[in-house]
Amino acid sequence: MLEKLSAPPVRRQLIDVEAIMGIARRQWVVVALCATVGAMFGIAYVMTATPLYTAGTSVMIDRGDTSQVVAQLSTAGPAPGEEEAMIVSQIALLQSQAVIGAVVDKLDLTNDPEFVGTPSAVATVKNGIKSLISLTGLYSPKEAQADTAARRQAAIEQVGRGMTVARAGRSYVIGVAYTSPSPALSARVANAIGDAYLDDKLESRYEATRRAGSWLEGRIAELRQKALEADLAVQKFRAEHGLVSAGQTLMSDQQLTELNSALIVAQSETAQARAKHERIQKILDAGQSDAIVNDVLDSSISNDLRQKYLEAAKTEADISARLGTDHVQAVRLRGEMAEYRRQMFEELSRIAQSYQSELEVAQAREKSLQESVEKAMGVTFSANETQVQLRELEREADTYKNLYQNFLQKHQEALQQQSFPLTEARVITKATEPDRASHPKKLIMLLAFCFLGGAAGAGIGAFREFRDRFFRTGDQVRDVLDLEFIGTAPMIDESAGKVAGVQAGQSPRALRKSNVASNYVIDHPLSSFAETLRSAKIAADLTLAGKDCKIIGIVSTLPGEGKSTTAINFAELLASQGARTVLIDGDLRNPGATRAIGLHAEEGILEAILEKKPVGDLLLYNPQTKLAFLPAVIKRRVPHSAELIGSLAMRDILTSLSAEADYIIVDLPPLGAVVDARAAANRVDSFIYVVEWGKTARRAVRQTIGNEPQVRDKTLGVILNKVDHEKMKLYRTYGSSEYYYSRYSEYYQENK
Repeated sequence: MLEKLSAPPVRRQLIDVEAIMGIARRQWVVVALCATVGAMFGIAYVMTATPLYTAGTSVMIDRGDTSQVVAQLSTAGPAPGEEEAMIVSQIALLQSQAVIGAVVDKLDLTNDPEFVGTPSAVATVKNGIKSLISLTGLYSPKEAQADTAARRQAAIEQVGRGMTVARAGRSYVIGVAYTSPSPALSARVANAIGDAYLDDKLESRYEATRRAGSWLEGRIAELRQKALEADLAVQKFRAEHGLVSAGQTLMSDQQLTELNSALIVAQSETAQARAKHERIQKILDAGQSDAIVNDVLDSSISNDLRQKYLEAAKTEADISARLGTDHVQAVRLRGEMAEYRRQMFEELSRIAQSYQSELEVAQAREKSLQESVEKAMGVTFSANETQVQLRELEREADTYKNLYQNFLQKHQEALQQQSFPLTEARVITKATEPDRASHPKKLIMLLAFCFLGGAAGAGIGAFREFRDRFFRTGDQVRDVLDLEFIGTAPMIDESAGKVAGVQAGQSPRALRKSNVASNYVIDHPLSSFAETLRSAKIAADLTLAGKDCKIIGIVSTLPGEGKSTTAINFAELLASQGARTVLIDGDLRNPGATRAIGLHAEEGILEAILEKKPVGDLLLYNPQTKLAFLPAVIKRRVPHSAELIGSLAMRDILTSLSAEADYIIVDLPPLGAVVDARAAANRVDSFIYVVEWGKTARRAVRQTIGNEPQVRDKTLGVILNKVDHEKMKLYRTYGSSEYYYSRYSEYYQENK
């Protein structure tokens, strides 16, 4: 089973290049003409414009100066975008009336003839009248002062219009330029602007420093008083709370420190005395009379007793060794030794008592110092609580003191800076007299005028394209009307050539054509018009294949679109191909076909309808093609033409003619003018719609055919009539039939 292939989707271009190129082809003449006119205006302007000269100076903003008192007084950091705002502010300052006014006053521009220019005759007369009035006393000083102020203001505005101020890239350099008809004046004004800007900066700095100094003086006096009051408050608080200081510390704190030191020493001495007492007490408890104690060694009594004891012991040992231990002398010596030992023990007891006394004294001293320390600590704790307030008062006093010293220093700096001529800007380039005019730039102005002219031409061309609401191509017919496009018919010059087949002395029932247009397909059988009518015939044959006689109506929207000419040529083409063809002029109000080929007829369709005359007696014939024509002879105004066209009599006429003809072509009235074509819709098998190329609005055709559904449903297609093929080339797009017209036009021969 074969699958159906779907057509690929059509991609819609965002920009229709073909349409833009088509517009350019159609409107290039208008654009070129407007550009030429613009170039002529540009040449005239360049030839007549007054040459202007521009001189420029450069000013650099110096951000390295940080010695300003006003800047030092500010504690805020640089805000985001401060640099950009600063440059913009300086540019605004250069353009301010203060700077420009200083330039006007310095150069006396209100009385400068180069700046003011030659006064006009009216101004001269006006100044003369003012002079005369001032001599008579009628011109008051106030009026003269007002006039001077007005002239000064006018000069300021003129300088402002002539100057330009711009920043050089992202740098701190600002360029100032002035343009005037005089190169010397331009240089003088540009330099004066830079000098006036620096003077204004210097004056503003001096004024700001002076104001800062005045403010500092008041602030210093206030801070001096505040510092004095804060210092007095500290001293008064000390006196009230007994906070006597010794250097950087209070007396109570110093006493506590000393007592702590003494207490530590006393505690150490007490521990030492306790250790000595405990040592000697252990010796006494053990009964050791020969124990080694420092004070025993230092005692002369103890040393003498020990010496005697040692000597007695030595002697006793010697006697006992020689004479025996029981010898009297040995016994006596042992008694002395016991006495010496007792005396030594007593001396050791006296030393122990002295140690006891020392221990008690040390303990008493330690206790006394402990009590003194505790008392001093209470005083210190109380003083510390009071010192919280004291420290707050001291901090406040120190703050006012520091502020006072700082502001006093800044005041001295401000006094020095008032007479120090230093600004944050400087002129880095002086203006010089230009040697060539800066305006007008001839080539640029000429190109600009050409561009403006071309732009105006493009606008006019766009407007013309917007206003072009007519049918130009077959694609427009298909898109707007949703009908088949049959073809085009060219514009025919009716005054050119002779009418073929029209000779004097012919039969009164022979067609007599009054112009070449009605015989065009006979004279040009291989023309594009003939090919279009052949396409219409094929469309009719395919659509009405089951009918023996095909009744085809030729209609249009408006009168004068060429439907009658199309109907005549279509009928002639059918007849020339051997088909039995009858042409009926169904326009009972404006019978164009009858005027074209049957003006000599005396009777026609009206007589057949109203008087029931035989149609065969009313027909006219073309002896060359055998075309039969039923004219419409209007002898009087017919108010009910629609009823006649749609009547039974008309049906009978068509029925009788259908029996003897293969094609019946009915030239019907325009749809937009009358309702006759609508009335004949039931009598006609199909329609061919004729639209005049470039004349009939698309909206009118769409609306008319939309209001006639019976006609629309039976319409075979649309023929664009009176086409100018030379102009139509401008509306071609790639892929359209018009695009390839030059290639297949070889198959057409407009001449026999």
